[in-house]
Amino acid sequence: MPDKNDVIIESTRHWVERVVIDLNLCPFAKRELVNGRVRFSVSEALDRATLLEDLQRELQRLDSDTSIETTLLIHPQVLTDFYDYNNFLDEVDILLEHLGYDGIFQVASFHPDYQFGGTAPEDPENYTNRAPYPVLHLLREASLEQAINHYPDTGLIPERNIALMNEMGVDKLKALLATCFVK
Repeated sequence: MPDKNDVIIESTRHWVERVVIDLNLCPFAKRELVNGRVRFSVSEALDRATLLEDLQRELQRLDSDTSIETTLLIHPQVLTDFYDYNNFLDEVDILLEHLGYDGIFQVASFHPDYQFGGTAPEDPENYTNRAPYPVLHLLREASLEQAINHYPDTGLIPERNIALMNEMGVDKLKALLATCFVK
């Protein structure tokens, strides 16, 4: 029987493969996943303070280990409410600044109930940032900038993604997200 964290990681990996890569939501993701440079880490945190400690450790690991391009810090037991999660992102920015990582790393946000401002909870476009579990995605800003400089029309990616989500529709997107979960 697989370990609980292995199931969480495998479900998140399936989401990266089936949603992020197969739908080409992020044209930069496939190369790093195929090359084994994506770290999947599960936080056991039950509160915000412990999650911040785990985030700090992951940022420091990313800073010291150049073989890791990006980290997905999955935290299934804390900040399961999207509005709490969204408010927590301010604390993430403060931590980045406090550690001197502002401009070096950035954190992208993914959540099962992700909702962009000005949208209804079930609007299809929210699925561009919906993941099986709450995730803090740690990115190297220099690598992101380099990828953007070598990819045509990166400014059109969000528009294309929203159009794709609307075309697919909520029912199909819910079903696709459900296929990511490993039992």
